[in-house]
Amino acid sequence: MTGATGYVGGRLAPRLLAEGHTVRCLARRAGRLRDVPWASRVEVVEGDLSRPESLAGVFDGVDVAYYLVHSLGQAGFEAADRQAASTFAAAARAAGVRRIVYLGGPEAPDERSSAHLRSRTEVGRILLDSGVPTVVLRAAVIIGSGSASFEMLRYLTERLPVMVTPRWVANRIQPIAVRDVLRYLVGCAGLPPEVNRAFDIAGPDVLTFGDMMQRYARVAGLSRRLLLPVRPLTPTLSSYWVGLVTPVPNALARPLVESLVHESVAHEHDIAAYLPDPPGGLTGFDKSVELALTKVRDAQVETRWSNAAGADAPAEPLPSDPRWSGGTAYTDLRERTVAAPPEALWKVIEGVGGEHGWYSFPLAWSVRGWLDRLVGGVGLRRGRRHPHQLRVGEALDFWRVEEIVPGELLRLRAEMRLPGRAWLEMRVQRDDTGQVSYRQRAVFLPRGLAGHAYWAAVAPFHALVFGGMARNIAEGAERITESAPAR
Repeated sequence: MTGATGYVGGRLAPRLLAEGHTVRCLARRAGRLRDVPWASRVEVVEGDLSRPESLAGVFDGVDVAYYLVHSLGQAGFEAADRQAASTFAAAARAAGVRRIVYLGGPEAPDERSSAHLRSRTEVGRILLDSGVPTVVLRAAVIIGSGSASFEMLRYLTERLPVMVTPRWVANRIQPIAVRDVLRYLVGCAGLPPEVNRAFDIAGPDVLTFGDMMQRYARVAGLSRRLLLPVRPLTPTLSSYWVGLVTPVPNALARPLVESLVHESVAHEHDIAAYLPDPPGGLTGFDKSVELALTKVRDAQVETRWSNAAGADAPAEPLPSDPRWSGGTAYTDLRERTVAAPPEALWKVIEGVGGEHGWYSFPLAWSVRGWLDRLVGGVGLRRGRRHPHQLRVGEALDFWRVEEIVPGELLRLRAEMRLPGRAWLEMRVQRDDTGQVSYRQRAVFLPRGLAGHAYWAAVAPFHALVFGGMARNIAEGAERITESAPAR
């Protein structure tokens, strides 16, 4: 399988393993897959599709080969994808691979189509003509936590209650849930050898992009969006707008937007003859959005489209990801070395809140509590159940304890009134030399323009509030150590 560090490949590998397959992943650098949860269960080999000589032995013993790479967003991506597909096809044929599976996009209707669609169509033809039985799955918009299409939709809808829109928002699209895409990809490994063709894959709903924005807003609990069509707004101008409003950089936004100029509706559903629809049917758009938002809220996003923003980008989540990776997450991170044992540091962390306070700028915390109460929130009035012990699920001032790993991690979820969702993590760490450190992370997922404005308004106070909190927790642990009787 190629593309294991990407959005789809990073999700497909564990599902192939779950079906009992033995999986070999091709990556430019094997270390990029070192920390994914399933790394120990696959064979990772190094190779580069732009260098045929690096593929010696890579396809030996392979039964099914998945082509899940592209160079979208890079200069000259059409030529790069053409070469990579040709190299992949030749290597698979020479090794006696039984089947190739390729996930592409809608077929380009003509030469005036976007370069993105033309390239995807060309790659599919190269693989179909390779001499190895090939299945090309043609998907339009994939809806799932972390997908490029979903992030574009999400940001445009959340940030712009009123939006000047180009004509293409009225074009029809037939999106598909990422879970259904993965089901098809897994199932294609077992198709009979005579199958050598492309299949359209899509969900049950045919919508315009404008419809998708309105339905996203409804599922996300946002007000109905006001869309104002403007005919002169070209795809190029639209891509700059998308790049400005969303985390997707212009280099990727432009080909994606240009692809939306054409209607993307499935012309057939022949795949069902080989891989029937699941008992409950394919996943509808609203359910897809709901599932994606749940994954984002619970911080359970398996992979993100930004993993593939670079030919060998690491699997998610890694702190080396681009700043725009993961979309709307704002973070404030504080770390301090502590001259105290882990037990002393944990005692201070577990004692946070209630009568002990929040270890920094008490007036700011009090004001925040009163403001929360003024708008109908819980404020700081709930305190804590026990002065020294916490349990998962119990209230702690205007937070709720979401996770505890005794001696290591305390994670709190905000229940104050906010234009978004917030968490506060406090962690005890110890390195190989025995040095103890305190790591504090505040995470905020904004909701709409108000959420982004809120973060901008409070960010200047973080050094005082969160910085002071980290300093005082570290010093509190050190005081406990100093006052402890000698043994």
